[in-house]
Amino acid sequence: MRIIGGARRGLKLAEVGEGDAAAHLRPTSDRVREAIFNLLINAHGNPVAGARVLDLFAGTGALGLESLSRGAVQATFVDDGAKALALIRANIAKMRVEGETQVIRQDATRLGVSPGEGYGLVFLDPPYGKGFGEAALGAALKGGWIAPGAMVVWEEGVAPRVPEGFALLDQRKYGDTVVTLLRAPE
Repeated sequence: MRIIGGARRGLKLAEVGEGDAAAHLRPTSDRVREAIFNLLINAHGNPVAGARVLDLFAGTGALGLESLSRGAVQATFVDDGAKALALIRANIAKMRVEGETQVIRQDATRLGVSPGEGYGLVFLDPPYGKGFGEAALGAALKGGWIAPGAMVVWEEGVAPRVPEGFALLDQRKYGDTVVTLLRAPE
């Protein structure tokens, strides 16, 4: 895995191998990550530049770190797995962005109230087919983690049901991954 574009393009991230099923690690492939960022930047007004990013079920942190490389100003990574947290911290150190990041050990489906203002760009990459995405999105919205009108990028194995109040902006299939772009309620 590597950073695909932006200021840190080409930076090799910590090795994860093929993922870790026991830790529910299924890193977004470089190809899918590149497609997501091309879609955001070229077709949806570049919500990355200047964004505060929330990376739920962060895994390796690659989506949030890619955002920082492409102009986001801050990224918060949420995961509850020890292996994932170690990978996120290692990748933050490799990229030297400790001052622009925050790592939270938390179940993304039980976020509680946000300690600050909502995030304008949210990545959601839960374990496929378990309903965790719906639960996490609901908890994030209820807790004030998602700014009004925020862009949500949701990866799943199948097209998810769009939660009430969210607007479907785009949906693409890349291999076994369906990427859904949503606009949060105003």
